[in-house]
Order: sequence, then C-alpha cells, then structure tokens
Amino acid sequence: MGDVARARRLAGRIKQIVAIGIETQVKDPRLGMVTITDVRVTGDLHDATIFYTVFGDEAAHAESAIALESAKGVLRSEVGRQTGVRFTPTLTFVLDSVPETAQHIEELLAVAAEADARVEQARRDARPAGDADPYRKPRELETDDSEL
Repeated sequence: MGDVARARRLAGRIKQIVAIGIETQVKDPRLGMVTITDVRVTGDLHDATIFYTVFGDEAAHAESAIALESAKGVLRSEVGRQTGVRFTPTLTFVLDSVPETAQHIEELLAVAAEADARVEQARRDARPAGDADPYRKPRELETDDSEL
C-alpha cells in the first residue's frame, strides 16, 4: 500500500501539468473547451485517472475525447519530466459526469419544491373534518366563586 498523502500531492501536480499542457502544448483543432476537474492516482502511483468536462454538445465531447487520447503520450511525457517520479503514471481520461448529475439533481429539487408548494397551498385552504381540536382534554371542573 502506497502513501495516500503522496498520491494526493502527485494527483494535484498532475492536474496542474495536464491543464497547462492542454492549454499550451496540444494544438489539436478537435480539442474543445476542456476543463480538468479531478485527478485520482492509485496507491502505487502507476495509474492516474484524469476527469474532465467539455463545454458543448455530444459531438464536442466525442471530438475532445479523441483529441485527448491522441495527446496522451505528449502529456504523459510532460508529467514525467515535471514530476521526476521513478515511474511516470499511465494517464486515463474519463469524461466527468458530475455536471450532468448536478443538473439532474437541480431538476429533481425543482419538482420537489413545486410539490411542496402545492401541498402548502392545500394545507392553507383546508378545514378540519370534525372539531378544530380533535384531541381529548381533561374535564375542567366548574367552580362557583360564591361557594368559597
């Protein structure tokens, strides 16, 4: 088992190197507006999974994936040169699904808020079927002040 803190530091460094490398070294016209969102390195420091997002539609996602795969060698060389680790991790690019998931959650929250508003409106206009207070209460003895 490797050092988790070292893997985390290496992941942060790889994130910086790859982001700068995509911006400055990769001149592929298929590459769209790519943002590196996260990097995870295995405990043995041999594999790095790079999560990215692309601004655009499905065609832009596919084109950017092809461009990143073709630039993988250049980016791995740059990672090896700048990190100085004994074994340069293999790079795997994965399209990050967090933005789509967040959008789906936002839509579900909007539906829930609308349902809550309907329930609140129904509650506001509702009247009790029986007494206003249906719970039993202990009887209160009526006392006449004149008897005391």
